[in-house]
Formats: sequence, C-alpha cells, structure tokens
Amino acid sequence: MIDVVNIAKSFGDQQVLQGVNLSIRDGELMAIIGRSGGGKSVLLKTITGLLKPDAGSVIIDGIDVTRARGRDLLDVRQKIGVLFQGGALFDSLSAFENVAFPLEECTKIGKAEIYKRVIMALEDVGLINIEHKYPSEMSGGMRKRVALARVLVSEPKVVFFDEPTTGLDPILLHTTHLLIRQAQKKHGFTGIIISHDIPEIFEIVDRIAFLHKGAIRAVGTPEEMLSTNDQLVWGFLSGHVDDPDNILCEKDSQICRFRTQGRQL
Repeated sequence: MIDVVNIAKSFGDQQVLQGVNLSIRDGELMAIIGRSGGGKSVLLKTITGLLKPDAGSVIIDGIDVTRARGRDLLDVRQKIGVLFQGGALFDSLSAFENVAFPLEECTKIGKAEIYKRVIMALEDVGLINIEHKYPSEMSGGMRKRVALARVLVSEPKVVFFDEPTTGLDPILLHTTHLLIRQAQKKHGFTGIIISHDIPEIFEIVDRIAFLHKGAIRAVGTPEEMLSTNDQLVWGFLSGHVDDPDNILCEKDSQICRFRTQGRQL
C-alpha cells in the first residue's frame, strides 16, 4: 500500500531524514518508534504530503505523492485520513458537526446519508447521544474518539496516527489503543502510528519500524523486535541508558515487562 523510497529531508543545515526506506503492507497496522526529535513526525508529514522531501519518493496505492499533481494528487488525498496529536477538533462545532465536516465539504452526499454515517461513526468509537456536545464539554478521551470518528466517516484506505494517546492516563491510553485496533480490523484500513508508548503499542500493531538518526534501523513484528540481537534497538526498547549508541548491557529479564500476550484482541 505504501512504499517510502530513499526519503531525505533537511531544515537548513539540519538533516532530519537521511535516506528512509520503508514498505507498509496493505491492511497492516505499523508503529514507527524512535527517540524524541528523531524525525518521526517529519517522516509522517512527508508521507502524507504535508512536507515535500528533498529527495526520494512516497508511493501510496500506486501513485507517487511527491510528484503527483492535480486530479491524481486529489485522488490520493481522498484515500487518506489523519488523526492529529491534539485531535484538531473545531471548538465552535458540535461533535456531530465536527464528524460531518469532511462529508459536507468534500462530497455530494445528501443530509440524510450524512446523518446516518455520522451517527454510525460515533457509535463505532463507543459514543452514543453525544452529538450535541462541544469540545469544551468533552473529556480528553472523548475528544480523541470524536476525532477518530471524523477520520473514519470518510472511509479512508490509509490512516495516519500522530501520537494519538498524548496526554492520556494509562487507562485511557489502553482504551484508545484497543479502539484503534478494533477500528482497523472492522474497516480494514492500512495504518501508521507514531508512538512513544512502549511497550503498550506492541500489543496492537502488526509490525514496528525503529527510526534512528534519520534512517530506519530495524523493522519487524513485536516478537522479532523483542528478540533482536541489535544492542542499539534493545537499548532503546529497554530504556537502560540515556544514549542507546553506547549500550554495553545484554538483554535480561526486562523482556518480561513487554506484555505481548495481550495482542490477540
């Protein structure tokens, strides 16, 4: 579904991405992890077309979004949904109006069909009879759910999640992760999650990509990442040292804190 080929991106003298190569399979949920400031969000914005790379290409569903123009680019963007870190709800719109917004602005669907799809999208994320509420009247977890419903209502083929659980307590974090996985299974979209939630994110994704110093250092299933012999990767996952480049320790019983048995939902 998505091929990232030799992507490079700099801001002035700072090179953030240095030849990123990554393939995301159709219908899988992938997490991209790495150190803060390591380029994860820049990579996500480059894949979605919000940033133009200095070199390389991003191919989504057969179309190179870095070179596409006009109708081709519009067709790709209509297949994509993005759940931003803060949810990005419109404060002046109700939950119903927020979720209906992409349908009203980008389609010619009638009001009755819009109503049906909005209510269904809200129910899919566990929200019933809240369509009249405004963001200021919602909890943080509820706002995240409304934002997810707004993404799902357009039935995208690809969904990008930019740190979707930032600011949530452990219970809401776990609930949001399960909600994302359940939505992905129901709708079958291809998903990429930028996350710092280790080990929790291992419970819901199919594969993980470790971004280090502007390049993909390792890709694998949760089980493969946990059994890695790469000390740099293990140093990051286990959190043993401030700088995983200098890790000297071997893997030990810390592996027990990764609860991979919870992945079967």
